[in-house]
Amino acid sequence: MSDRALSFGMMAQAYERFRPGYPEELFDTVAAYAARPLRTALEIGAGTGKATRLFAERGVAVTATEPDEAMLTELRKHVPAHVRTVRAAFEDLRPGERYDLVYAAAALHWTSPEDRWSRMASLVEPGGVVASFGGPIEPADPAVARTVRAARAPFLARDDVPSPDGTPPEAEMQWPGTELQRSEWFTDVRQAVIERRFTLTADDYIGHLSTVSAYLVLPDAEREQVFSQIRRVLPETLQITADVTVHLARRRYEP
Repeated sequence: MSDRALSFGMMAQAYERFRPGYPEELFDTVAAYAARPLRTALEIGAGTGKATRLFAERGVAVTATEPDEAMLTELRKHVPAHVRTVRAAFEDLRPGERYDLVYAAAALHWTSPEDRWSRMASLVEPGGVVASFGGPIEPADPAVARTVRAARAPFLARDDVPSPDGTPPEAEMQWPGTELQRSEWFTDVRQAVIERRFTLTADDYIGHLSTVSAYLVLPDAEREQVFSQIRRVLPETLQITADVTVHLARRRYEP
């Protein structure tokens, strides 16, 4: 997992170009759950700032943390000037300032499970919110999805990230909601899904795959081969499913 977690910087510009941003409904969902002003936020694994700008452009004072300098360099090109940026992994953050909101966009699964939730709790105001959100970007047509899986099979059995705690995909509550429910630090755990559908050209879909860690860690020759194989079986345009699954929890008040 560590190799995959640190693989994105080599494709920072492609990440910015081909990864979709986040819808306004996501901010509304988090804000409605918080039911209190979100003045400050800490972002974990900010990447190129896809989620950073959603919150920062709505008046939240965001501190965006990211361990990869190339990703941070790209982020700084696209976010409002008032966003504070820090080069750091989640595990490098030390207790000190606390925030109304701590969130991670398609990044929490890359953090170390050791002391994850006590560390998280140390960064959130009592009564404040933790949010994690993301989801796969896949062909909506099952037949197209099957041909893509068959084309990549000689190189990769799967290209997603398995649930960190082994929760099966059919379970009602998914990770990290499952761990948050077990944590002594958090309460009122909720899960919501924001549906998204859009159309991509075949080349843009391959561009998206070029930012996915499972492909990034392949040897160069194999990566070129698998993209060629997938491109060969794609229609010129394809419908995409890109639902955003949101997990929310509230920091318990301290005694």
